[in-house]
Amino acid sequence: MKDRHSTGAPWRNFYGRLKGKGLRKSQEAYLDEDLASYAPGPVGWEENPERNPLDVAGMFGGKPVWLEVGFGGGEHLVHQALENPEAGIIGCEPYINGVAMLLGKLRDNPAGNVRIHPGDVRDLFDVLPEASLDKAFLLYPDPWPKKKHHRRRFVTPEHLEPLARAMKPGAEFRVATDIPDYVRQTLQEVPKAGFTWAAERPRDWRTPWDDWISTRYEQKALREGRVPHYLTFRRGGAAA
Repeated sequence: MKDRHSTGAPWRNFYGRLKGKGLRKSQEAYLDEDLASYAPGPVGWEENPERNPLDVAGMFGGKPVWLEVGFGGGEHLVHQALENPEAGIIGCEPYINGVAMLLGKLRDNPAGNVRIHPGDVRDLFDVLPEASLDKAFLLYPDPWPKKKHHRRRFVTPEHLEPLARAMKPGAEFRVATDIPDYVRQTLQEVPKAGFTWAAERPRDWRTPWDDWISTRYEQKALREGRVPHYLTFRRGGAAA
């Protein structure tokens, strides 16, 4: 059994949705007309089979670089980009409907400090230089509630170890979730990957971050009586 695709890419199981209900004509136009201009560089195996690192330093003119993993509809990413023009933000989302939603928001709120990878974050990790990220966000990730599916969650070594490699010493990693068992797994696995939980008191994980914008996923959780948790970690090592 081959362990590589014809492009050289490793076989990686992907379990999330890539596309939902039909896109609106306007959303198809966003994808056709706008998406290429937000590319961070050659990420995929077909255009970058040698897995050459992205020019992250030049991507945003030397600005600090942030990453949002699974940006959903893009509300938080656009908010952060507009509020923090001194930083550049790479958003990664394999669900093409979410990518189209983000592009629509960017048409209404142009932000030159955004790049988008519409695919598996593991492919992006392959080409992110070591210690190139200043901040990362994982907000309301797919909970994969069945115990047998917990290995599919982001907070596993397959994702956390390359994330840690790509983050600078002292960089901040934020995780928001309303699933108690996801909180448990996050607190168990993230420190193993080289991060330190920054909480000192209960309000540190019960209270949103000062620059937080509540997403539609969080609003749904609140309507259904679930309690959000806001977890902040720091990458180990001395800050630059």
